[in-house]
Amino acid sequence: MTEKTTTTGRRKLLKGAAVGAGALSVPMISTAQTTTLRFQSTWPAKDIFHEFAQDYAKKINDMAGGRLKIEVLPAGAVVPAFQLLDAVAKGTLDGGHGVVAYWYGKNQAVALWGSGPAFGMDANMVLAWHNYGGGKELLDEIYKTLNLDVVSKLYGPMPTQPLGWFKKPVAKVEDLKGLKFRTVGLAVDVFTEMGVAVNPLPGGEIVPALDRGLLDAAEFNNASSDRVLGFPDVAKNCMLQSFHQSSEQFEVLFNKTKYDALPAELKAIIDYATQAASADMSWKAADRYAKDYAEMASKQGVKFYKTPDAILRAQLAAWDKVTAKKAAENPMFKKVMESMRAFAQRSGRWQNDTTIDYRMAWNHYFAPKKGAKQG
Repeated sequence: MTEKTTTTGRRKLLKGAAVGAGALSVPMISTAQTTTLRFQSTWPAKDIFHEFAQDYAKKINDMAGGRLKIEVLPAGAVVPAFQLLDAVAKGTLDGGHGVVAYWYGKNQAVALWGSGPAFGMDANMVLAWHNYGGGKELLDEIYKTLNLDVVSKLYGPMPTQPLGWFKKPVAKVEDLKGLKFRTVGLAVDVFTEMGVAVNPLPGGEIVPALDRGLLDAAEFNNASSDRVLGFPDVAKNCMLQSFHQSSEQFEVLFNKTKYDALPAELKAIIDYATQAASADMSWKAADRYAKDYAEMASKQGVKFYKTPDAILRAQLAAWDKVTAKKAAENPMFKKVMESMRAFAQRSGRWQNDTTIDYRMAWNHYFAPKKGAKQG
């Protein structure tokens, strides 16, 4: 081998190394196609719940970096609100945003995730049971036995819902008897047990029914939703606090075939986005609900009353009767109840023993002092 040949070989090696180094310095650009999923919510477009659904989708879209895009349509865009579960299972929709209690007609056990006192657990504690106490596995089992091709994600603990909106405030249990009232889920059975005539209308139909006299009273969920739906225009009395839906949360549904086809990293993004959306929804609700609550009281003439304890105790008694009967008839209902009860007994005691009375501090700073002049 001559010196000239050796030199030529070295030049080729150096040139190849330079090309290689240059190739490594160019950033990798993903060429993966965007997967678009079409979702529908069970909420009217103007409702804050639909906004929550859009917030959820945005978090996934932002984190997915163009690889996954979820588009959210309002209730009725493809199917009526109460047909969402079937539409997602069949693939008519790729996913949806609603609440588990809406699927009460499929298996009454699912309503336990949203209706009733949950053995004294608040909504965040119910989510703790769902994620760490066996609830998720039970809900998945129910959907599987119903041959529903869906993946369910629960998030977004809701604050305690009002008893509802009334033409006249209710002072005692007897005032409820015979009233034409709107609610959903197992709350239908609870109020029926209390002598109420119940009609489980979807959100967008409630206020028109109240206005036409088809309902005497109704509940939906919260100050922001109630205000934008127009409740203050047809009723001026809102009864606060109730056990009928004191621990509800949102459900996001994915068509299982579409979900299973996603790569592992996109599934992980969905899981972490669900957790992030759960926290963000809680913070936004605390801000928006409080503002709309104050606006209805100060500008729309709404009077808010605390639901009397006698009515709350009657709700608990009616709940016990209803659930005992359903547990005897439905093995899955009993299974869910027993799981929830075991978690509540342990975790609820811890929560009750350790949680401070925040009302005491609020009253210390903001409640009118005795003898003080009211400006």
